[in-house]
Amino acid sequence: MCFYSSRIMASSLRHSLTTKVLQSLRCINNIVLPEETLLNSALQVNQSSSKNRIELQLPLYSVIGQGDSHVDKKSMFRRGGEIVKGFATDEIVTGISLSPTESKNLFVNFHLDISHYCRDLLFDILGTHEEEYVSKKLFSVPKDQIIVEFSSPNIAKPFHVGHLRSTIHGNFLSNLFTALGHNVKRLNYLGDWGTQFGLLQFGLDQGWFSWDEISKNPIRSLLEIYVKANALAEKDESVSVAARSLFQRLESGDQELSKNWAEIRQHTVTELRQTYARLGVKFDEFNWESQYGIKESTEVLSILEKSGHLVTRAGEGTKVVRLNEKKMVTLVKSDGSSLYLTRDVAAAIDRWGKFPFRRMLYVVDNAQSDHFVALKSILSLMGHAWASNIEHVKFGRIKGMSTRKGTIVFLSDLLDEAHARMKAKQITSQNTRVNVEENPQITDILAVSAVIINDLKQRRQRDYVFNWDDALQDKGDTGIRLQYTHSRLHSLEKMCGVRLPDDLDSLDTSLIQEQELIDLMRDLGRFHQVLQDSYIHLEPCTLVRYLFDLSHSLGVALKTIPVKSQETELAQVRLAIFSASKRILSIGLKILGVQPLEEM
Repeated sequence: MCFYSSRIMASSLRHSLTTKVLQSLRCINNIVLPEETLLNSALQVNQSSSKNRIELQLPLYSVIGQGDSHVDKKSMFRRGGEIVKGFATDEIVTGISLSPTESKNLFVNFHLDISHYCRDLLFDILGTHEEEYVSKKLFSVPKDQIIVEFSSPNIAKPFHVGHLRSTIHGNFLSNLFTALGHNVKRLNYLGDWGTQFGLLQFGLDQGWFSWDEISKNPIRSLLEIYVKANALAEKDESVSVAARSLFQRLESGDQELSKNWAEIRQHTVTELRQTYARLGVKFDEFNWESQYGIKESTEVLSILEKSGHLVTRAGEGTKVVRLNEKKMVTLVKSDGSSLYLTRDVAAAIDRWGKFPFRRMLYVVDNAQSDHFVALKSILSLMGHAWASNIEHVKFGRIKGMSTRKGTIVFLSDLLDEAHARMKAKQITSQNTRVNVEENPQITDILAVSAVIINDLKQRRQRDYVFNWDDALQDKGDTGIRLQYTHSRLHSLEKMCGVRLPDDLDSLDTSLIQEQELIDLMRDLGRFHQVLQDSYIHLEPCTLVRYLFDLSHSLGVALKTIPVKSQETELAQVRLAIFSASKRILSIGLKILGVQPLEEM
């Protein structure tokens, strides 16, 4: 249910307010006037305002203090008083006040007429396309080329829960940046190089698995070959020698081995795509570590040698780069082969050449911090100023995740376990409205929602302990609860017996009197500032917690505020609030990587 128009009413309310603030600021001596976009982004809905009031608040330090780091609190309060004195209230902004001097932060609080605020916000949410509403410039975000590298499992090794965190956090960031209007390139950089290929080819040569068997179950088959060959190599040096020889032949371009390796990669990607589809994750490109072989690595090493940054360690034969007085890193092993870091440098240079990026985010766990410090340092030593555009988005580890059969090895096992547990809960739940046996896709979406939200509600850099019962609850702060709220709102729209007017201007927002609805409208007004915080800190838990708050407010309102059988004008304005809430909940879930359900 949506009504499209060129009007942007909530933005016009903010525009009117910021214009008046600028007029007040011009009357203050010795002050650097902020840009209107800065004022727009600084305005926040006050969560702590009194129950019967809705306020926008302006943090003084972020506005008046711009360009003057020496403004003390007393001066700031005085200048805030000058804004209050010079500001003319009207029928929209009915009052203005300063936060008390003992407050930690100083704000100018603008008291809004509730009816005007609600009319503007409802039109803003329901009267624009979803994409336009999210990317609306309520805060200043330049539209840039962004690369997000995430997931990045290794060939012939388990796609495990560590990759899960990278996958869902990287997907969230890609969705968020895309929603805000950036040009986002989603990359999956698969580890397919090194001695593991030699071990795999050794196992294939032994006839442990046929190509037909591998094609049917590639990831498990390849892991079994790798584990068996690796175990043999630890006991028998000749196996290690054979594996190294096979890999050296591959590096040198052996046609038969290259064909085998390409087939292994293709089978692996086919299976990975199936797992990614269950998570609702797509990539623009699959890149391979093997794309950056001898030729590309040699170019990197040549530049570093010519500049004197790459030196050979006497007696060892390794080639190293000194990053600082205390730290040096190896780029070439004693046998002449390159390391992962060398290929990562070549990959970054290649990406810059293909799509010059304003930011390139590597979504990788905390343990790889030193690697990315080294990557950026080497690129800087090579003269690439864009090295500063590289960011390591760190995350903590998941502990305690297992199935009934034991510790999880494969991500597909995790998703299957989540599906089975979710199905069992659906069968016994009084809230289930669909036939569970006939709608396995709904069960799978619910299971994936539970896993994703349970992860994204944690602070990104913290380790956490996973618990199935907590993740799959239909009460409290869970993905299941968010899906239930969204489904309930969809049912309300279908069953309430009234529809929204074609002209949203005809909504009588003066009828919004109940505290539950005022609280809900206050929550809806916070959405863009939540997106702003998530964008600045690359932190999904900010958005997740906001959706939990919105869901709680909705739970209260849905219990106490009827729509059905009410007078038409009253029913319509209440329906508008619930429909706007559904839209915000839906947008938020999609950014998090969750498909909103209309029934469950």
